[in-house]
Amino acid sequence: MNSDFENSFSGKQVMITGGLGMIGSTLANRLVEYGARVTIVDSCMEQYGANFNNVDAIKDLIHVNITDIRDRNSMKVLVKDKDIIFNLAGQVSHNDSIDDPFLDADINYLGHLNILENLRKYNPEVLVLYAGSRLQFGRIKNLPVNEEHPLQPKTPYALNKTAAEKMYLFYNEMYNIKFVIFRIANPYGPRSQMKHSRYSMVNWFIRQAMESKVLKIFGDGDQIRDYIYVNDLADAFLHASVNRNCYDKIFNVGSGVGTTFRDMVNNVIEIVGSGKIEYVSWPENYINVETGDYITDISKLCNLASWRPKTDIKNGINLTHQYYSHYQSVYW
Repeated sequence: MNSDFENSFSGKQVMITGGLGMIGSTLANRLVEYGARVTIVDSCMEQYGANFNNVDAIKDLIHVNITDIRDRNSMKVLVKDKDIIFNLAGQVSHNDSIDDPFLDADINYLGHLNILENLRKYNPEVLVLYAGSRLQFGRIKNLPVNEEHPLQPKTPYALNKTAAEKMYLFYNEMYNIKFVIFRIANPYGPRSQMKHSRYSMVNWFIRQAMESKVLKIFGDGDQIRDYIYVNDLADAFLHASVNRNCYDKIFNVGSGVGTTFRDMVNNVIEIVGSGKIEYVSWPENYINVETGDYITDISKLCNLASWRPKTDIKNGINLTHQYYSHYQSVYW
C-alpha cells in the first residue's frame, strides 16, 4: 500500500461521477484501500459502462447513488460535504455525438455546469478533477502533443469537452473552485464495458478475439495511437489530486508511447490466441473525424505529480484478457 496515499485519503469524503464505469470504479477500489469514504454517482444509462461487478469487492464500503449529473436537486445534496470530486461522467462516443448532438451537449456540457454551479453555492472549497479527451485537439499538427497544442475540435463530443474545460477555468477564475483537468489519450483495461466498440477499441478487439471473430483494421493500420492502461490512468488521477503543484492546471495524460493500430491488433491476437485480421476501407463517419497520429507528451504531469505510467501495451492487453477470461459472463 502507498503510505503517502493512505495519509492523504484516509477519512476524506470523495465523490466519483461515472463511478461504476472503468476509470471511476478503478479509482473507487484504490481509494477504499487508502481509507477514503467513497460515494459513487452513476446514471446507469444502458449504452455506457456502468457495471456493479466493478465494485463488488467494495460494495459494503461505499455509497452508490443512481442519479444523473444533470439532476440539480441530487447534485445539490451530493456535493455538499465532499473533499474531492472525480468528475468522470459523460457521453463517451464522438460518433454518437454527431448523431445526437443535443444529448452530448446536455451531458458533457450542461451536466458539468450543473455540478460546478452547485459547488459554487454549496462547496466552494472542494477540489474537482475533470476527465477531458485528446480528441479536443482535433487534427494533430506536431508530435508528441503537449498542452500548448491548439484545440480544434472536430465533433460535438470534442467541442463540448472543450467548452466544459473552459467552464472549469471560468469557475476557477471567478469563484476559486480548485481543479485539475486531464486530456486523456485512449484508455483501456479491466472493468470496461464490452458490448460495443464506441468506448475502447482495445477492449472491443479483445472481445472479438476471444470469440474467434474477424478484427477489422481501417486503412493500412499505420495510424498511431497512445493507449493508456486504466490502472496507470487512475494512478495519475490520485497523484494529481494530492499534489498541490497540479492544482488549477491542465495536463495531457497518456502512456507517452505511440503504437500503430496494426501492432495493437497483432498483440491482441497473439495474447488471446485466436481471431484474425481483415483490412477494410475507412467508413465515412470515421474518416471525417480522423485526427491523425497521436502520442502524448506527458512530461508536465510526470514532473509536477511525480507520476509515470508502468504498463506497456503488451502487458496491459495481457492483464485485460486475463480479467475478462475470468469475468466474461458479467460483461457481455
